[in-house]
Amino acid sequence: MKVFVCIKQVPDTETKIKIRADGNGIDATGIKWVMNPYDEFAVEEAIKMKESGTASAVTAVGLGPKARVSEALRTALAMGADDAIVIDATEDMDSYATAKALAAAIKAEGDGKFILTGKLAIDDNQAAVSQMIAEFLGLPHATVVSKLEYGDNQVTAEREVEGGTREIVQLTLPAVVGANKGLNAPRYASLPGIMKAKKKQIKEIALSALDSNAGELRVKFQDYQLPPEKPPVKVIQGDAAQTAAQLVKLLREEAKVI
Repeated sequence: MKVFVCIKQVPDTETKIKIRADGNGIDATGIKWVMNPYDEFAVEEAIKMKESGTASAVTAVGLGPKARVSEALRTALAMGADDAIVIDATEDMDSYATAKALAAAIKAEGDGKFILTGKLAIDDNQAAVSQMIAEFLGLPHATVVSKLEYGDNQVTAEREVEGGTREIVQLTLPAVVGANKGLNAPRYASLPGIMKAKKKQIKEIALSALDSNAGELRVKFQDYQLPPEKPPVKVIQGDAAQTAAQLVKLLREEAKVI
């Protein structure tokens, strides 16, 4: 079966974020963009499926400004994906519009029996696109998945639920799965893989060409603010009795948590 992997490009976690002068977004100047970390688990799982013979081919799909998003798709190709699709779109699309466009592109390609995504993107933390893709395609779905087993026309997923327990669900293919940390250990792109990726195809699709009204859906952010500066750390010195008394006083009078 053919496997689709949906990936998103996000700012590197070590990138210093600056707010635009109008307060309506972040200043992209100087930002290092990388593949969303949870999507790396999805890509690795798809490649492992191909290596084991469970999957016949792996296609990576991304949405956004094509010149930039193509870099993340090249990373997926260097890891071992066979080909890729970039949906050229602006950055001002919310989860609903993004999922609708991705679902339309996958449907147009056809013959995809399994779709993998990350459980969420680390930039907006909405954890919504994977579920929406499944809804638009009318497919069963499981997210926060940390273990997968494959059978005849079905997949068994072990997923984390609240309280530290785990839930096991069985999905009939075709299906959509949102990958969580722990599903696997993503590989680094090797030098031969990077060289091969340069020759692999990235199919470009204009958002307006999809059988979807996702291009008409836009979201506008305003009043972006960085989190407040954290106060300096206080070091309490003295013996155990003194430090305990000081700590209680600070928690009561300054932190006001007791």
